[in-house]
Amino acid sequence: MCGIVAYVGHRPACDVVVDALRRMEYRGYDSSGLAILDGDGGLTVRRRAGRLANLEEALAETDPSALVGTAGIGHTRWATHGKPSERNAHPHRAGSVVLVHNGIIENYRELRAALEKRGATIQSDTDTELIAHLIDEFVQAGRDLLSAVRAACRELTGSYAIAVLCDKEPNLLVTAKKGGSPIIIGHGDKQAFLASDIPAVLPYTREIISLKDGDFAVLAEDLVQVVDIEGRILDRE
Repeated sequence: MCGIVAYVGHRPACDVVVDALRRMEYRGYDSSGLAILDGDGGLTVRRRAGRLANLEEALAETDPSALVGTAGIGHTRWATHGKPSERNAHPHRAGSVVLVHNGIIENYRELRAALEKRGATIQSDTDTELIAHLIDEFVQAGRDLLSAVRAACRELTGSYAIAVLCDKEPNLLVTAKKGGSPIIIGHGDKQAFLASDIPAVLPYTREIISLKDGDFAVLAEDLVQVVDIEGRILDRE
């Protein structure tokens, strides 16, 4: 079962994301990856097939200056659309947007055909990459990231839990949930965490919000705000 983790705050995001991914290895997976965004909009993505140790080896070979950002997302994938491979591993990037996703997009064939007709180059066999392209289209049209995610989700049929970064809005993380894939948010001490399950964030916080179906949230160092698809602020305990 796929696992999502994400972080934004004052710590090196790479360290937090890898640690959280280790705590979710019990879920089973066939590939893993992460994306780190620094305060200047520099985005580094690393993905590997196989065990998390393979990803850690790739990170050890990466220039440390590319991994100093304080916003990041990570994922362990159990293949659904597309075979287990580095090409199909998450995160997936399209233009300014990078994301991870749990769930299944049922109208992915129609979405892929429409995106390719509009000139998109699809690099993987996954339904997840299509979500990144949709969000990027709305960002390029002038929307902020939260608005772009809400607009893109209107075009999706199926289930999803996503975590999204955009190089145009460093130090900001957006998430959305619909269907059976759980998402929890942890917050406190000028940082926010996102995960598929509570054990991933327990070493860092006990302040937890569980998102409900139809929820969207924007996370920053000093902000956790939950809204609906119309952008109306919601109160979540």
